Amino acid sequence: MRVLHSSDWHLGRSFHRESLLSAQAAFVDHLVETARAERVDVVLVAGDVYDRALPSVDAVALCDEALARLKALGVHTVLISGNHDSAVRLGFGADLMELVHLRTDPARAWDPVVIGDAAFYGIPYLEPELVRGPWELAERSHTAAISHAMDRIRAHRPGGGARRKVVLAHAFVTGGEASDSERDISVGGVAHVPLSAFAGADYVALGHLHGRQTMSETIRYSGSPIAYSFSEANHTKGSWLVDLDAGREDAAQVAFVPAPVPRPVGRLRGRLDDLLSDERFADREQHWLQVTLTDPVRPREAMKRLRGRFPHALALSFEPDGTAAPPARSARIAGRAEFDVALDFVRGVRGEPADEDERRLLAEAVEACRIKEVS
Repeated sequence: MRVLHSSDWHLGRSFHRESLLSAQAAFVDHLVETARAERVDVVLVAGDVYDRALPSVDAVALCDEALARLKALGVHTVLISGNHDSAVRLGFGADLMELVHLRTDPARAWDPVVIGDAAFYGIPYLEPELVRGPWELAERSHTAAISHAMDRIRAHRPGGGARRKVVLAHAFVTGGEASDSERDISVGGVAHVPLSAFAGADYVALGHLHGRQTMSETIRYSGSPIAYSFSEANHTKGSWLVDLDAGREDAAQVAFVPAPVPRPVGRLRGRLDDLLSDERFADREQHWLQVTLTDPVRPREAMKRLRGRFPHALALSFEPDGTAAPPARSARIAGRAEFDVALDFVRGVRGEPADEDERRLLAEAVEACRIKEVS
């Protein structure tokens, strides 16, 4: 049996206000073509199918298209809900779908989907507070919740000729490397689950962390299909292709299938004039960019000038090199004119005073605020 492990589609997500729907549609095309070309039997989606509990109409339509195209190939799809999904909404109609198997109810985590000679157990994202009472857990933690589900899975005998156990889970496993785009799921300051909690499974398809990671030969994160933060600039996105052979006792055979990159993300740092003239940065001109300027004085119209060469620059910060930390603002604000405070702020953050046009705009803004307060 051949399985394609993916996760964290986050359909409907934007990137610094840029729509990612076309990039996500390109991934769906790639996923379906990979399933066809590699003769995949089962596609796994280990949580965070959508980016929001109430996904947009376009996001729902893209998910529907993906599942319909996989079904047309005769491919089974097993999905679990993640911490971004609404378990109830995603799980609607779970028992009515053909070849699409949704696991969003924690109580069904040890109720497997048996396909051929493998049993697929879907552990949706488990909010510890919600399962602690029904499961009579000793503590409110991710470790207690996952351990309880895995104890039930290890004890379960799937029948139907299934000889392999595959587990889908949405969790932060100890030792995993996070990026800036995952939502914090800490409970009492602890978000991690030990690797040992998943012992006994032939393969564990993890979701939640957005970088592909091999926690062990049988426990892996596929990561998100595209980059959702600049911290993922060096990630290789894609899915794991897993071969399960019920006649073998060794670990599943696994290979990574890279996904297309409609537009790369990157980071640049330096002085504005150098970034605009240096040919070393020519290969970044079509990237989505996070730029850090190191000029001693904040350049005027920096983003506008950057976009003359890098039209997809999205984020800009200012960290001057070789300058002393700015002096503490010891002057009292109370009793000073709002206009003077605003002028001091401009001078403090930019290193030079406001010009006449800026002074005029600030004066108009201060006056508008006064009028609003008394009207």
